[in-house]
Amino acid sequence: VQLQASGGGLVQAGGSLKLSCSASGLSFSRYTMAWFRQAPGKEREFVAAVTWSGTTTDYVDSVKGRFTISRDNAKNTAYLQMNSLKPEDTAVYYCAADYRPIVVVRAYTDYDYWGQGTQVTVSS
Repeated sequence: VQLQASGGGLVQAGGSLKLSCSASGLSFSRYTMAWFRQAPGKEREFVAAVTWSGTTTDYVDSVKGRFTISRDNAKNTAYLQMNSLKPEDTAVYYCAADYRPIVVVRAYTDYDYWGQGTQVTVSS
């Protein structure tokens, strides 16, 4: 199983980025997909999750209304559209897969597979 996260970069506050997570080696539609982030010196934090069909999503309060998680099962890819970025969004962003396709969970220990992370830096 491989999850490949991409799309990170350096952006000014108020800008946008779209992260992608390309999956291989698993039945993608059988997994809930999520994004987590980890800033230096902080614990890994849940950001957003989406169930297999894309109809159920969950977001941490700090990104509601700014970030949108989605997926394309035909492409085995999950996305995180990030708008109105703030300096406090700066972190390494990780995608993760949980083998419970109709459940969204926030605990990172519940996820089975992880990508390698992509750096997002928001300058003020």
